[in-house]
Amino acid sequence: MARNKHPEETVNLILDAAFRLFIEKGYERTSIQDIINELGGLSKGAIYHHFKSKEDILVAVTDRMTAESNKMLADIRDSSELSGNEKLRTIFKESIRRPVQDEIFTVAPNLGNNPRLMYSIFRETIDDAAPNYIRPIIEQGIADGSIQTESPAELAELIILAANIWMNPMLFDDSEEKAYRKFMIFRQMMQGFGLDIVDDEMLDRLQELASIYQKNKSCGK
Repeated sequence: MARNKHPEETVNLILDAAFRLFIEKGYERTSIQDIINELGGLSKGAIYHHFKSKEDILVAVTDRMTAESNKMLADIRDSSELSGNEKLRTIFKESIRRPVQDEIFTVAPNLGNNPRLMYSIFRETIDDAAPNYIRPIIEQGIADGSIQTESPAELAELIILAANIWMNPMLFDDSEEKAYRKFMIFRQMMQGFGLDIVDDEMLDRLQELASIYQKNKSCGK
């Protein structure tokens, strides 16, 4: 590898390779040597210059994955043109329309077999996204009358857990049919809180992602 690479470029190359391997093989089955083999000449010492351990790489991969999402959440949270309900609807729509979703679902990882990566994402979601982005939106919705709840913190966690964990076919290996039933239950549950945040277009997109996952999972067998 050329020596004139800037350190941040080297870090990005390491994280790109690690992300691919964590998704394809799983965190536990990926070694530092596997990552080195993906980098065409980078030494083990060079990796340890930037990261103390494989777990540090996992943390950095997770941080990078959530950074883009959190920027989108912050932009919507801070908008002065939307009600709380409309902000949640926009977040849900923008999240499932992101092109990176097709890339991840095409790889067809079973996240249930990748517990360290899954737990890292889970903690980041509960500790950061729910209290810092979703809860303020719900509190705005309570104030403007578009959301009915007396427990904004718990509702924020419920929405995050249902959308990112329970409805994720890569975690439970759900069929298209089961994924669709979960989507419908989520829609009904949100309507019970006065939240009309899932429309037919979004349901179609969620089914499309589940279909991409199952199709590519079958091709990989």
